[in-house]
Amino acid sequence: MLAHSHILIVEDDPVASATLAAYISKEGYKVSMAPNGESMRDLFAKGDVDLILLDINLPDEDGFSLLREIRRQSEVGVIMVTGKSEDVDRIVALELGADDYVTKPFNTRELFARAKNLLRRTLSARLVKKDEPVKRFAGWTLSIPRRTLTSPAGEDVRLTRFEFELLATLSNNPGRVLSRDSLIDHVSGRDRDSSDRTIDVLIGRLRRKIEVTPTAPRLIVTVQGVGYVLAV
Repeated sequence: MLAHSHILIVEDDPVASATLAAYISKEGYKVSMAPNGESMRDLFAKGDVDLILLDINLPDEDGFSLLREIRRQSEVGVIMVTGKSEDVDRIVALELGADDYVTKPFNTRELFARAKNLLRRTLSARLVKKDEPVKRFAGWTLSIPRRTLTSPAGEDVRLTRFEFELLATLSNNPGRVLSRDSLIDHVSGRDRDSSDRTIDVLIGRLRRKIEVTPTAPRLIVTVQGVGYVLAV
């Protein structure tokens, strides 16, 4: 199933784009290339893109604005591929809904492995059977098969893919303290270091969406020196 996936490379460097496209194509995947935001929109509008490799520095508009636009209409997998290595750029990308962040220069084989892992997760999610469980806590309803969150008032609350996976992991382990490393493994499965703030950023975003008072959380509770727990 993975080999039939369509990967869209959004990169204004023609050599880098062509080199990456050739590597991915050789593995049997369908690949399209877009040098700017306008081209990306035209290709994405066709509706068959499964994963986007998105550069931040583009000639007509930056990748962050394109990521915002993508997330307003789709949960397609997005990996930011960029020369920006600062922590703040990585955090902003994740807050906007990116699934992963790879800095240049990168190992093509590693990037392709990350892309395959993300495709495997996103495509598997589409095949989840409708009879799989629905999680309920404090009046909230998290539908695993539909990947939706409904508030106690019956309102739909939009979650990014990482936010959904994090909340699903916590709700699958109610009352159990989960470490940051464990949560990162469940949510992204990507490499990280001791300074990685991915989970803290996502926890903050979830609290702003589901807590009555995000600064004094009662649902997603911090256990100092260990991690987080869904206290229900």
